Amino acid sequence: MKLVNEKGKLFGWINVVDLLLLVAVLAVVGAIAWQLFGTQVNNAVSPQVDMTAEVVIIGTAPRLVEEIIRQDLIGERLVSGNEYMNATVTDVWLEDYVMQAIRDDGIIVDATDPSKKDVVVKITAKVPQGTPSPKIGSQEVRAGKTFILKTQTFECSGTIRYVEIGD
Repeated sequence: MKLVNEKGKLFGWINVVDLLLLVAVLAVVGAIAWQLFGTQVNNAVSPQVDMTAEVVIIGTAPRLVEEIIRQDLIGERLVSGNEYMNATVTDVWLEDYVMQAIRDDGIIVDATDPSKKDVVVKITAKVPQGTPSPKIGSQEVRAGKTFILKTQTFECSGTIRYVEIGD
């Protein structure tokens, strides 16, 4: 039995061009399915552990501080795109905004701004155990990175200053 017969059929069963087309279509469908469901499958297969992160909105203006207090973000779920994430704001507190100032004699000193505050937001989320790249939505969570803190009614950029994964 020939591999390709005189009619161009592989093993006398399917046309080679049709087979290549079928493989290409299956590859495209598989790639789309992986993009849509790959992360969810990975999360379903891997055991989930708790992750805690602190995001600091540094030097927040008084009007925004008032809005954060008015909204009482504690208990709000984070949003990515148009979807709620498996992450929740568990605490919010204010700290003094300390900046560096140069005195008349040229010495640099720390000075507390009388009106601005640092807003610290504590977030808890579930991530796959042992993941090398913990994420909330599409944002990686690592100390030092910029993080967009987004709920249904609030959005602001901050810096992640603390991350703990697992027990």
